[in-house]
Amino acid sequence: MKPVLPVLLGVISLLMLECAGFAQPAKSGPAFYVVLNSLTRSCTVVDKTPRTDTPNITVASDAIYKTRAEAEDAIKTLKPCNP
Repeated sequence: MKPVLPVLLGVISLLMLECAGFAQPAKSGPAFYVVLNSLTRSCTVVDKTPRTDTPNITVASDAIYKTRAEAEDAIKTLKPCNP
């Protein structure tokens, strides 16, 4: 009878390494986001990933901008920021 347990553990560990959760890309540099305050209907640029559990604050665009200037230019063209 062949030892099945070591082979099974080897296969499981290889499958775990293939999972996307273990292969996260390195942060390439600064990132800027445009968020909308639904109470004031105004958009602002933030340099941290917006939290989804903050009341009245939503992401105005799914885009991630490399510079603050790009994000500020995008505010002028985003529909949620210019009703």
